[in-house]
Amino acid sequence: MTNSTYPVITLKKGREESILRGHPWLFSGAINSIKGNPGAGDIVLACDSRGHHLALGFFNPSTDISFRTLTQRCEENISQYFWQARLSAAYKLRQKIVKDQTNAYRLINAEGDGFPGLIVDVYNTTLVLSMATAGIEKQKNHIINALVSQLKPTRIYEKSESRSRKREGLENRSGLVFGESESDSVDITENGLRFEVNIVTGQKTGFFLDQRVNREKIGALSRDALVLNCFAYTGAFSVYCAEGGAKKVVSLDISRPACMSARKNLHLNWFSTDNYPVLEADVFTYFRDTHDNYNLIILDPPAFAKTKKDVNKASRGYKEINLQALKHLVRGGMLATFSCSNFIEEDLFHKIVLAAARDAGADVQLLARLEAGPDHPALLNHPEGRYLKGLLLVRKN
Repeated sequence: MTNSTYPVITLKKGREESILRGHPWLFSGAINSIKGNPGAGDIVLACDSRGHHLALGFFNPSTDISFRTLTQRCEENISQYFWQARLSAAYKLRQKIVKDQTNAYRLINAEGDGFPGLIVDVYNTTLVLSMATAGIEKQKNHIINALVSQLKPTRIYEKSESRSRKREGLENRSGLVFGESESDSVDITENGLRFEVNIVTGQKTGFFLDQRVNREKIGALSRDALVLNCFAYTGAFSVYCAEGGAKKVVSLDISRPACMSARKNLHLNWFSTDNYPVLEADVFTYFRDTHDNYNLIILDPPAFAKTKKDVNKASRGYKEINLQALKHLVRGGMLATFSCSNFIEEDLFHKIVLAAARDAGADVQLLARLEAGPDHPALLNHPEGRYLKGLLLVRKN
C-alpha cells in the first residue's frame, strides 16, 4: 500500500496542536471527516483542516482514542521493515542501558518505543508480549517475526489481558505463540540477584521490571535497618534489602501464591525466612494491629485506581497506607512510596502523601522522586506513559 492510498482522517480546525507538540494520541472529538472507510486497527494518514499531512498512525472508530501516532514522517511505508527498524532501535538502546548482570528487562514500552499498545518483556531467553490495541493486533505477525529474527528467543508467550483490549473491541488472549514451553517459570538474574518468574500466573508479564533501578537504590540504603516491605508480591524489594545488609526485612502480601514466591526468591539468594519473614497479611490490618516501628518502609501497592471513577476511593486508600506507614516510621527513618495507577497523576499523588504526613504529624524531607527505569522510556509530551511515580522521604521528627 502506498501512502497515497492510506485512508485519510481530517481534523477540525486547531485540533492538530497536540500532534505537533509530540503527544501521540488524538481523541474522537478532534476528527472532522474520514475518507476511505478505515476499520479498527487500520493505518491512516492524519491531516489538519487545510489538508497538510501530520502523521501516520493506527485508527479505531470505536474508541475515545481514535488515532495513535506511528510516525510524523508521512512518506514512510508501514511494512515489516518499519517494525524491524523500530525493534532494532529499541534493542540497541537496551544494550546500552541494561547492566551485564541483568538478563530481564523491558524491550518494548508501547508509545515510548513507537509501538502503540505493545509491551515486550525479556526474561532470559523467554519473551512475554502483551498487545492492547487493534492496530498492534493487526501487525502481530510482523512483530513476532521481527522478535524471532533479531533476538532469537527460545519461546514467546503472549499475555494480552487488559481493559484496553475490551475497549478496542478485542478479546483477551494468552498462550504460547512461538517455541515450546517446558515450564511456566523462568529463572532470571537482576543486578546479580536471582529470581523465579512465573510468566503464566504472575501479575502483568510476571515480574515488575519497572522497579529494578528503585530496588537497587533502596537496597543500598538498607544497611542495619529494620525494613517493612508492604505489598511484597515476589519479594524483590526484600531480596535487595537483605542483600544490602538489613538486620530484618518483614514482607507482607495478602496473596498466598505471592508469599510463596517471595520465600522462594529469598531462598534462591541464600536468605533465611527466619531472619526475613514473609507474612500473609492485609497491609491495612497489619498497620492497625502492630506496635512495631521500622527504619525503612516500602509501599508498592497494586493500582488502586483502574478507572477515572476510582480516583476518589483510591486517593483515600493511598492516604491511609501512607498515614499508617509514617506513624510506624522511626525518627530518621525512610519511606519509599509508590503509585502505579495511571489515573492518579503525579501532582495528586504528591498532595495525597503530603496530607498523610500532615495528619501523621510527620515532618518529612524529600530525598528523591522515583520513576520507572530507563528501559521504560516515555515520550516527552506523553505524561500518560509515565504511570509509575514514587517518593523517597525521610521522617525528621
